Amino acid sequence: MPSFDIVSQIDLPEVDNAIANMTREMSQRYDFKNSTSRVELKGEEILLNADDDLKLKQMHELLQGHLARRKIDTGVIDYQTPEKAAGQAVRQKALIRQGIGRDLAKKIVKDIKDGKFKVQVTVQGDELRVTGKKRDDLQTVIQHLKGLSLEQPLQYVNFRD
Repeated sequence: MPSFDIVSQIDLPEVDNAIANMTREMSQRYDFKNSTSRVELKGEEILLNADDDLKLKQMHELLQGHLARRKIDTGVIDYQTPEKAAGQAVRQKALIRQGIGRDLAKKIVKDIKDGKFKVQVTVQGDELRVTGKKRDDLQTVIQHLKGLSLEQPLQYVNFRD
């Protein structure tokens, strides 16, 4: 039976390259001169340290721009609430979302079942497997899912006949 997997994966070395380019640009920009603002990648967590809220907002724009240049969807970044540090300094964590969480998986499964497609969906850890009798049914499901507005980007891999 034909099947495919729905996953949400990010190429972490590309994220590391985007952050390195962002750091390089921050060192050359006039508005970041004499600033202690910095960005670090630790595992699947990005730490943003800025002098004030304005610089933090500029860092968000820089990060999203550099991720987009590396063909990484900016929806993978989950910004946490900013914390106050010494003086006007601001610290913020940004988590990189990988894998499909339980809530998102339930939403996708429910949406596919509500669409009355002739397919079966099974949850396998942090990914979903969709199987059906016809290849056309699977392609219809992919097109339907691409039309949804989800908070996390999805990839459709492992398509088998």
